[in-house]
Amino acid sequence: MTTNKTFTMIKPDAIGNIGAITKMIEEAGFRVVAMKKTRLTPAQAGQFYAVHSERPFYNDLCAYMSSGPIVPMILEKENAVLDFRTLIGATNPANAADGTIRKIFAKSIEANAVHGSDSDENAGIEGSFFFSQLEQF
Repeated sequence: MTTNKTFTMIKPDAIGNIGAITKMIEEAGFRVVAMKKTRLTPAQAGQFYAVHSERPFYNDLCAYMSSGPIVPMILEKENAVLDFRTLIGATNPANAADGTIRKIFAKSIEANAVHGSDSDENAGIEGSFFFSQLEQF
């Protein structure tokens, strides 16, 4: 079942571009349903990225994601997950299409500016990690 919501977060490397990234998101037709600036502890980063716990980059990812503030968001739009994945571009900014968030703001494959949910199911799980139903107005 396709939903009209997805989850994203602006990562520590792109925190100085919150306004510009949010503007791109809104200009692409997304409505920001919930948004906050916060910081993950290493343990919280480990929980959020638990799906990658067996991967060789897991420890570096957790350290990076807890190295500075982040901005998690719930976004709403028809076909939200797929449209947002298109807007952010490839994980490796060198391979991202011109005009995508990662092409413009990412510094490297590791510091790639934003996270974007890869499925409706994960959007719900990831969004619930940061926001309660009451916060999702």
